[in-house]
Amino acid sequence: MILIRMMIVTFRSKFRNTLKNNERQFKAALLFTVFFFLGFSGFANKILVPMDPEAQENHLKAYGITYFALENQIKAQWLLNYRGGSFLFEAEESLERECKIRGVSFEILTDNDAKAILDEISSPSKNMESVILEKAPKIAVYSPKGNKPWDDAVTMALTYAEIPYETIYDTEVLNDALILYDWLHLHHEDFTGQYGKFYRAYRTAPWYIEDKKNAETLASNLGYDKVSNEKLAVALKIRDYVVGGGFMFAMCSATDSFDIALAAEYTDIAEPMFDGDPSDPGYQSKLEFDNTFAFTDFILERSPMVYEFSSIDMTSKRAVPMEKDYFTLMDYSAKWDVIPTMLTQNHTRLVKGFMGQTTAYNPENIKANVLVMGENKVNGEARYIHGVKGKGFFTFYGGHDPEDYQHRVGDPKTELELHPNSPGYRLILNNVLFPAAKKKKKKT
Repeated sequence: MILIRMMIVTFRSKFRNTLKNNERQFKAALLFTVFFFLGFSGFANKILVPMDPEAQENHLKAYGITYFALENQIKAQWLLNYRGGSFLFEAEESLERECKIRGVSFEILTDNDAKAILDEISSPSKNMESVILEKAPKIAVYSPKGNKPWDDAVTMALTYAEIPYETIYDTEVLNDALILYDWLHLHHEDFTGQYGKFYRAYRTAPWYIEDKKNAETLASNLGYDKVSNEKLAVALKIRDYVVGGGFMFAMCSATDSFDIALAAEYTDIAEPMFDGDPSDPGYQSKLEFDNTFAFTDFILERSPMVYEFSSIDMTSKRAVPMEKDYFTLMDYSAKWDVIPTMLTQNHTRLVKGFMGQTTAYNPENIKANVLVMGENKVNGEARYIHGVKGKGFFTFYGGHDPEDYQHRVGDPKTELELHPNSPGYRLILNNVLFPAAKKKKKKT
């Protein structure tokens, strides 16, 4: 009996000691866990999406990740000239998950790491700047209904990057729908009413006949007697949108034909096969270059048999072989010239050239107040230009498709899955994010 009591006492003593030890271990583990998560939330609190060539697997989808962050009110910064124009975000599980799903490279940073990067960027000795991105811009693509999506590089870029957009055309523009959007892209359109100057090669083609018929029907339904008059009305609405503070991006023939239409607001420049009546005599001398956005003193191509609008385009004057066709992006002071720095962010300053109906711009026809952000010095041409009109901005980008050197009617679409790091397409997506940036006044 005594032996049993002694065993019970010993057991109780050991049990109490075990409980105390377990309690101490539990408290220690609890404290460690609390401090660990406090430390994590205090330090590992940023996501960096790098945009340098070595670290980023998919540059194009990185823009879609940034748009996703803005849609979900996740704080975002664009780190201009830092590792190819990287993006910095507040750490969110949803954002990390999206990066993994979309195949976008990212890095987890501590607060100290992020602060060190921002301190480096803010240094006066560094040509870098951090720009806050405030909201996801609402995007409109100006394109005819039923148009194949691969006919437009911007539509392809937005789709691949998973950035939402809405398609609008003449009816919506003339009914003042542009006020609903922050950013407008112009499809490869002819605002002069000459049907893209395709007359010589395609006037008997079924698609040309059908497009001409549809354009005439649309113009009539909208109350215009000629397609050229209806297209001018659309161009004037777009002009007012930009002047009022909108952001406009255009490529290929939408760039020069837009300005030509504005210059010819009071002049008929279309020949009878396009609008049913003769052009005005001496119409060249009647052009009003003060009305245009980017171009001046250009000479119109009068012949309907020539696949060209004016002297603005350099396509027929080019003497550079495909393997040597590159253009160079300009360098700007990130702290002083923030806007052009944003628009030229890339992981290389050398971008492959590509053709289009309007491939590049004659520097002699570019207004003095327009920035040339990309140029081919060998061929003496501008490829990528930007300017201010009223309270708004415009960017013109020569060429049709940055990854299809000489796109022709009926050619298959470009598969962007094969070009996820395309520098030429990055320039398009820079413009998409431009309206999201908190604007700083230009200091020069």
